[in-house]
Amino acid sequence: MSAFQTISRKPWIWSFAATIVVWLATVMFTGGASSFGLSHAALTFAAFSVIVGIGQMFVITLGPGNIDLCVPATMTLSGTLALKFMDVSDSLILPGLLIAVLIGIGVGIGNYLLIKALRIPPIIATLSMSFIVQSIAIWSNRGLRIKPPESLASFATGSTLTIPNVALVALLLSIIAWLLLDRSFYGRWISAIGQSTFAARMTGIPVDGARFVTYVLCAVLAAVAGYLLASFSGGAALNMGSEYLLMSIAVVVIGGTAVAGGDSNVPGIWGASLFMFLVVSMLNTYGFGAGIRLILTGLIIISVILLAGGPKPNR
Repeated sequence: MSAFQTISRKPWIWSFAATIVVWLATVMFTGGASSFGLSHAALTFAAFSVIVGIGQMFVITLGPGNIDLCVPATMTLSGTLALKFMDVSDSLILPGLLIAVLIGIGVGIGNYLLIKALRIPPIIATLSMSFIVQSIAIWSNRGLRIKPPESLASFATGSTLTIPNVALVALLLSIIAWLLLDRSFYGRWISAIGQSTFAARMTGIPVDGARFVTYVLCAVLAAVAGYLLASFSGGAALNMGSEYLLMSIAVVVIGGTAVAGGDSNVPGIWGASLFMFLVVSMLNTYGFGAGIRLILTGLIIISVILLAGGPKPNR
């Protein structure tokens, strides 16, 4: 088997290939004038999708039916309460982050309790929890746009060696996620659970404990993303997490993680997140209307997924 065939069989490679194609198409249309700005913007906005996508990836790895629909509401509540607590004070930046993490832990525990104690399917349990969490966010800020501390806003919108700071945070979290999945018992446990829950129980894997940790981890990552997004955008808004519901799922699927569970893919999350931002930017650059953009975006995503799936074996 050639090196090209070996690489092409890795599902995450196609999201990066599609990203490069879309980036080149956009840059060529602008004559190369926007190459740096486009790359910087792609890294910046992809970072938020990467953070929430990693959390969703952990949940989906648990197997069919596992999904967290509470991600947008968790982002909104964590951003709102953290910024409200900090009250534009630079001295409260780290305590504000702790508030966001604690909110994530609380939401994750709530999700798991609905799933385990009440035996509600995850898609229903997390959707129900999202209504509760979003309602708390609405009640807490009453429609006001709460601003972040100046130093935190500067960090979220700034760069280090031309790389956006939020992208560096996302990269650090990606490395931690990769270590958890590939170098820890926890990663092996959730992969085994995703492949066969019954077999995992028979081998002594703490299935319930692993699921609990996974839902909490997903909610914490969503909370961190909300904290950073609110700081980046200049304040917490009630709709700031809405686009990340489908986005958090799309980047997992496009990135090559098995929807059936048992197989995760951290690099693919980056490729898919960059691709999702760039494809919209490309269609905007070429002047397509909103309706056409949505249709073409869907067709492009389907094409990438089909390429990543490769040829089906004959039975």
